[in-house]
Amino acid sequence: MQWLATFLVALLRAFLPALVAASKDTAEDAARQPELKARLAKRVRSVWRDARMWSLIPIVLLLTAGCFTRSIYVPDGTPVRLRETVRRARVWVMAADGKPLATEMDLPEGWYVLADPGEEE
Repeated sequence: MQWLATFLVALLRAFLPALVAASKDTAEDAARQPELKARLAKRVRSVWRDARMWSLIPIVLLLTAGCFTRSIYVPDGTPVRLRETVRRARVWVMAADGKPLATEMDLPEGWYVLADPGEEE
């Protein structure tokens, strides 16, 4: 196994300086082309100024309107089963003396939860 590590270290020592030098050359070549940079910036600005581009925005918004989270109404008093664990949920628990105690706990996946309707009047 040590021979593999030695081989990988030798490869990195051989190729790493060449990769660093190649990336420096590329960055320097890009810096030397201001006319290309100006031409590309002008092209991008012209696309955004084009009226056809702005007319597509409402169509895109309408097509993506159905991609949001949907809400489902759960009637009061209906139990639901948790699909994933709820971490550090703030809950009320009954202490040994019968008084409610505010605390936090994890509600595990698969537990059923139900709203307490309170006392009947």
